Amino acid sequence: MLSDADYSGNPSGARRGKKRSSGESPGDGQTLRSSGRQINVRVKRTNNPPPGQSKRKATDTEEEDDQSEKKYRKCEKAGCSAMYPVCFASASERCAKNGYTSRWYHLSCGEHFCNECFDHYYRSHKDGYETFASWKKVWTSNGKSEPSLKAFMADQQLPFWVQCTKPDCRKWRQLTKEIQLTASLAASYRCGMKFSNIKSEGPDQCSQPEDLRVAEVTDSWWHSMLILPPLFKESPASPFLAAYYPDCVGMSPSGSSMSQTELRADHCRAVQPQIPGLCPYFQPFYQPNECGKALCVRPDMMELDELYEFPEFSRDPTMYLALRNLILASWHKNCKEVLTSQKCALHIIVRGLVRVRCVQEMDRVLHFMTRKGLINTGVLAVKRPLLPERYRSKNVIIIGAGASGLAAARQLHNFGTQVNIQIYSSLVVVLEARERIGGRVWDDTSLGVTVGRGAQIVNGCVNNPISLMCEQMGMKMHKLGERCDLFQEGGQATDPAIDKRMDFHFNAILDVVSEWRKDKSQNQDTPLGEKVQEVKKNFLQESGIQFSELEEKVLQFHLSNLEYACGSTLDQVSARSWDHNEFFAQFSGDHTLLTKGYAVLLHKLAEGLDIRTKSPAIDYSGDIVKVTSSNGSQWTAQKVLVTVPLTLLQKNMIQFNPPLPERKLKAIHSLGVGIIEKIALQFPYRFWSNKIQGADYFGHIPPGPEKRGMFSVFYDLDPQGKQAVLMSVITGDAVPAVRDLEDKEVVDECMKVLRELFKEQEVPEPVHFLVTRWSKDMWSQMSYSFVKTGGSGEAYDILAEDVQGKVFFAGEATNRHFPQTVTGAYLSGVREASKMAAI
Repeated sequence: MLSDADYSGNPSGARRGKKRSSGESPGDGQTLRSSGRQINVRVKRTNNPPPGQSKRKATDTEEEDDQSEKKYRKCEKAGCSAMYPVCFASASERCAKNGYTSRWYHLSCGEHFCNECFDHYYRSHKDGYETFASWKKVWTSNGKSEPSLKAFMADQQLPFWVQCTKPDCRKWRQLTKEIQLTASLAASYRCGMKFSNIKSEGPDQCSQPEDLRVAEVTDSWWHSMLILPPLFKESPASPFLAAYYPDCVGMSPSGSSMSQTELRADHCRAVQPQIPGLCPYFQPFYQPNECGKALCVRPDMMELDELYEFPEFSRDPTMYLALRNLILASWHKNCKEVLTSQKCALHIIVRGLVRVRCVQEMDRVLHFMTRKGLINTGVLAVKRPLLPERYRSKNVIIIGAGASGLAAARQLHNFGTQVNIQIYSSLVVVLEARERIGGRVWDDTSLGVTVGRGAQIVNGCVNNPISLMCEQMGMKMHKLGERCDLFQEGGQATDPAIDKRMDFHFNAILDVVSEWRKDKSQNQDTPLGEKVQEVKKNFLQESGIQFSELEEKVLQFHLSNLEYACGSTLDQVSARSWDHNEFFAQFSGDHTLLTKGYAVLLHKLAEGLDIRTKSPAIDYSGDIVKVTSSNGSQWTAQKVLVTVPLTLLQKNMIQFNPPLPERKLKAIHSLGVGIIEKIALQFPYRFWSNKIQGADYFGHIPPGPEKRGMFSVFYDLDPQGKQAVLMSVITGDAVPAVRDLEDKEVVDECMKVLRELFKEQEVPEPVHFLVTRWSKDMWSQMSYSFVKTGGSGEAYDILAEDVQGKVFFAGEATNRHFPQTVTGAYLSGVREASKMAAI
């Protein structure tokens, strides 16, 4: 029989000859231990005793050796490889060390404690009982899992393991039980490091072999033999998850600073923790009993894509949850720097060999979350690829430099995707038909402030990637107030009670529409405008209520807002699917105005990317995709991402060979292309300030249904009050009414409205103005998509499907959860980058 020392090739007696000083870190001149997994046969014992046992007298006969064999007992845990367990606890004076005990208690294949040490803590008349009892009290008050003695041993008695920080070493060493591991210690530890003023002596400690048990931890079977899941102490996730039982989210109840026991006990309300220095829009975790918040995760449960990626954690997800929650919390605490597994590993504070396994798993979890765009995303600049070689596509061409195309390009660039075409030295090639980037994001500064000809408002900032990018760039967003006074032509302000009453009736009508559609098929669909009028008529007949003339006008204002949201007249929109995405969690929180515009963010995304202004055709008939521009230039790639507006696909402005599948073509044509136009006016002074009293916007009650959507809301584009610029929108039937008017004629129509709303004062002529023409923009011809009558939200999913793993699609019209927004477009690009990296 070989002693543990024989596995490392060193006589145990020699290793035990020098007594270690109390300030010395373990693993340095310490006996190496092995579970004995490699040993399948018994051989004659040598005179060298197993480590930790006093030297026996030399024996002359094999019979005496056989007698000594009976003094050993192997672990009874089925599958445990430890033939000769060693007690790590050494708590009792009668501790078995590595000798005989009536029972071994198994924590992992390399970690056991003896029955004598069990009794030392468990029996009420023993010295250690009070220690166990006081720990048990804390555990029970904070945690939900059983406060067993095994849990106590894992949580309090196992030694910590730490990795040498020297790049050419990186060996794992076991600390003595007295030494507490901290993130700072993990960041600075070197083999042979002393924890007192004693001078280091002897040879280079990094040359000492690593404990043989560490190698076993890497094996796939090791995790399945772990009795208790790892529960981290002092995790960065702790402040985020104060309302949870810590052991349900991968943290130790004994190491928790949580004091909200009463909140955890009833779980009846969701309270977001206030973490000093954290952006209030960063809320990555659901609180108990909270739901319906976009890009939020349950800290106590794995998501479906996580289960698919990490099936080994499906039975007990604790280790995965502990790592994932630590990563998410660390990222949101500092989103301006790349989060690495090395940074995260420092905060894995857990006793025992399981820390080695957690650090090993960190890479996989962090790479998965990076690929999914949950971390290391936004406008982050990286110096080295974020993902291993296997996740890097060799050739990718992206068509379209809007929010989705730039998001995908930035992600792939950061992942390390290379272009192997010799004429390019850049990482990702982006083809854009315009002479500018941004697509339907187009900012204008000619009026003295930034005017978004396209998008400029962020709807719901909590967890919104736009909020993340603003935080990364130090860019402030202006929170829009809720007050929106409604003015009638003639200048009179509308009674808020009337507005509130008609808002109630408007929403009640939509609720009836929602009830109607529950059992309706696509074939039974009807235009939303018709259905709204039908419901309204029935309500008035059945209730006997009559709306006043003013109430009818206020209702028209709310209908114009609905057309603004849909981007279309209501007679084209599906009553069955007009709000299809409301079934998914949406972005919550403040609505904000990007006073500096969206373009600043998109230009930051575009930094370092190769963007060529070309209009392409796509041939994916062979193994390699060929992209040919309008001037005859040709590129080849393994994959191509198409991010053009839906209109261009509907009008075949990009040629596909072979043609796109019938299923995709049908989906493309089942969606509508909405149009919103804008007008912005710069005045010599702020004539509206006294009347609207600091509100960010005000509403215009249309004089009749025929004027609905004509300048229904006016936005003050300078919340600081230094510039005098108003912006308004043209929606619904008002869009074709102004299509053929000259810009000055549109301005004149707008000025007529403003002079009616501010009739009691003089309204000056604008000094500058701009009018958008998205309907005539060759490379857009739309603002955003909507579901046409007879269509369904499924069309968005079908548009998002790739073709043969070679042609991919992104854009707001491919994002079923968040269509019609820059956020939705951005996230679709992140989604496709992840998909291309995985295939």
